[in-house]
Amino acid sequence: MARDTDEAGTGPIRSIVVLGGGTAGWAAASMLARALPGTGIELTVVESPEIGTVGVGEATIPPILDLLRFLGIDEADFCRHTQATYKLGIRFTDWRRPGHRYWHPFGTFGAPINRRPFFHAWQRAVASGGSPAFTDFSLAARLAQANAFRPSGAPGSESAGLRYALHFDAGLVARYLAAYAERLGVRRVAATVRGATRAADGRIEALVLADGTRVGADLYLDCSGFRGFLIEQTLGTGYLDWRRWLPCDRAVALPTAVVRPRPPYTESSARPAGWRWCIPLRHRTGNGYVYSSAHVSDEAALADLLGELPVAPEAEPRVLRFTAGRRRLAWQHNVVAVGLASGFLEPLESTSIHLALSSVYHLLEHFPDRSLAPGNIAAYNAAIAEEIERIRDFIILHYCLTERDDTPFWRDCRAMELPASLAERLELYRETGRIRPRAGELFTDLSWFYIFEGMGVRPRQHDPLIDVVPVPQFAEILRRLAAETAEAARGARPHDEYFDAAPRPAEAVR
Repeated sequence: MARDTDEAGTGPIRSIVVLGGGTAGWAAASMLARALPGTGIELTVVESPEIGTVGVGEATIPPILDLLRFLGIDEADFCRHTQATYKLGIRFTDWRRPGHRYWHPFGTFGAPINRRPFFHAWQRAVASGGSPAFTDFSLAARLAQANAFRPSGAPGSESAGLRYALHFDAGLVARYLAAYAERLGVRRVAATVRGATRAADGRIEALVLADGTRVGADLYLDCSGFRGFLIEQTLGTGYLDWRRWLPCDRAVALPTAVVRPRPPYTESSARPAGWRWCIPLRHRTGNGYVYSSAHVSDEAALADLLGELPVAPEAEPRVLRFTAGRRRLAWQHNVVAVGLASGFLEPLESTSIHLALSSVYHLLEHFPDRSLAPGNIAAYNAAIAEEIERIRDFIILHYCLTERDDTPFWRDCRAMELPASLAERLELYRETGRIRPRAGELFTDLSWFYIFEGMGVRPRQHDPLIDVVPVPQFAEILRRLAAETAEAARGARPHDEYFDAAPRPAEAVR
């Protein structure tokens, strides 16, 4: 067994410093504290009181509930303290063309027929001249459309396939997870970092705080946000710019009072130079406009957003600047970039928090010792790059399929040259109606189908194995599935009822 200390830097990791608080930093610290008990690893979060959090990542996807289960956190308690509401999916308005809407819901869609995914049955029904109702086969979309909600049912029940996520206040989430992490022994250092020292082999030796104090560790997680203090400003890792595919590079955000009924979904509405979000929380509504600064000024974007609000804003707007892309290396030397420090994809599909959590899950799968084996780091970097690039392609899909030509922004989106990986998927679907799922991919074949269908892409043919089912039997299967969806929806209550009667949490959770 290797010695615990030696000059060559071998032996187990003894200490980890997380640079930056916020949702990403405290989630990372919480996950590590939960996953590494008994190892003796000292965990420290260095959080500057001078630097605010971005605070716009308030919509999530269903894996957020996997995090709560991983941490052993009670969902109801978490929701009360973070002012959370439920999310059954996203409603896209005006993306295909003005006046058009479609859903990207969570959970199941119909049921396999002849062992083929149900979307092939949908394609057959449409190709034969039918006009099936999308919400007849998606419980999440049916409930969302009715502003209703119900928990997932037991296995075998009509609602067993229902999945949901959360809308929450990101600042409150950071506070909640900070309290959780500190209870597990994570040390918090409230200080501003002025610099970092490096060893001869390139590793970070220590963070230098404003008062001259040094905080050293064997491994660092850079959760410092867009600036990437360690991964970029110190190590100079480099950045891959994806603005040729995702031209939006600004966002203006502001809160408003609660607008009732609070919908159990995120609203994404296309605008002349980007898109607008609306996220309902228990205590307020989050609003924002993600846009391309090459197509609209900051002043005009703010005016556009204000013109769409149903009530007056409750705070001054914040303008955020970003570049879609990723670090060339998410892990270099003894620094692992997590969250916005590792890259950024606009929040169109609510993936920002998920990518931060996924980085930590991958780190646990590739957890090092102090030798920091290059092959292990390379495997981690490959996994991170593959995941974010697949999500990138999925987000591009929302733009490139538009029929809009009413503004320069949308004309540019229609004319963009696609990444080869996306072009291949699009052609396969257009030819066969098939979607080639990849192992471990965040967005399943169903998610891809929802965007293809919503944006009007109809395949030239559907899976021929669906045609094996005779017409009368096929019609009966569709009727039965629609009846089951309707039955599952009958047990739902108005979304607001799930939290309007709930007691408000204490201001502090520490």
